[in-house]
Amino acid sequence: MNKKLRKLLIIIAAAVPLLVFALMLWLASFVMTGKRQTIDEAMQWQSEHYDTSFYESLEKTDYTVKSFDGYELHVQFLKNPTPTDKYMLLSHGYTDNRMGSLKYVPMYLELGYNCIIYDLRGHGENEPTFTTYGIREGKDISELVKDTRSRYSNISRLGLHGESLGAASTVTSMKYHPEVDFAVADCGFSDIDNVLRGAYKQYHVPVFLVDLADIGARVRYGYALKDMRPVDSLDDNEVPILFIHGADDSFILPKNSEDMAARTKGRSEVHLITGAGHAESVLIDPESYKTYVKDFLDSL
Repeated sequence: MNKKLRKLLIIIAAAVPLLVFALMLWLASFVMTGKRQTIDEAMQWQSEHYDTSFYESLEKTDYTVKSFDGYELHVQFLKNPTPTDKYMLLSHGYTDNRMGSLKYVPMYLELGYNCIIYDLRGHGENEPTFTTYGIREGKDISELVKDTRSRYSNISRLGLHGESLGAASTVTSMKYHPEVDFAVADCGFSDIDNVLRGAYKQYHVPVFLVDLADIGARVRYGYALKDMRPVDSLDDNEVPILFIHGADDSFILPKNSEDMAARTKGRSEVHLITGAGHAESVLIDPESYKTYVKDFLDSL
C-alpha cells in the first residue's frame, strides 16, 4: 500500500467517528428544537380554520409563572362572561403556542369554565429552549396547577386539557399528583420513541437514526429520548382521564391513547373521532367532541 493511500485511509478512519458524532448531535437538535410558531402565526392559522372572533371579546389577564427551575412561563387567563368557580388549564401541541388551545375554549366556556392558556416551555413568548416531550413540561404543569390554586381562591373544580405534546405533558404531570379533578388528553403519545420510529418508517428514513438521536440527546441535552414516556407516570394515578384521539391519526397512532387508558390506575375513557387526523378531532366533529367531554365531566 502506497503512502498516499495509507494517509487517505487514516484520514477517513479519523473522520467517520467525528461525522457520526456530529450527526447524532444534529438529529437530537432536529427532534428537540423544531421551529416554533410566533403568536401571530399561530393566531392566523387558527383564524383560517375556525371562527376565533369570540377571543377578542373575552376579558383577559396576562401574567408569568416561575416553574420548578426558575423558568418563566407566559400565561393568559380567559374569564368566562358568566361568573363561575370552575377552571380549565389548557396545554397546546409541539411548535404551537397558547393560541393553539383556543379551539377548545368555546366548548369549555359553554360548559361553565374559566380558561387558562399558556406557552409550553420553549414555545410562544417563552425563552427558547429544547423540548423534553413531557419530562420538564409535566413538572411545569404541576407548578401551574399550584399557582392556579393560590391565585384563584374560589376554585370548586380544576381540570387539565392537553393536545399532542400538551396531552403527553398532562399525562406526565400525573407523576407529581397535581391537585386537579380530571384531565382530558387529546392525541397524546405514550412514549416519543414509538412516534419517531413510526414517522421515520412512514417517510422511508432509516429507523436506526432514532437510536443515534437518543444518544445525541443524552450528550447534548442531558435527557434520553427513551426516557420520555408519559405512560410510565400512570401506574399510581387516580385522576380520571378522558382520552380522545383522531381515528385516522397516522402521526401519533390511537393505540397510544388506548395504551395509556389501560395503564392508568384511575378511571379512564377512550373515544376515537372518525375521519380525524392528528389534532383535528375538535374541528372535524365538534358536536361529538363536546358530548364526550360533557358526559365525562357530568359523570364525575
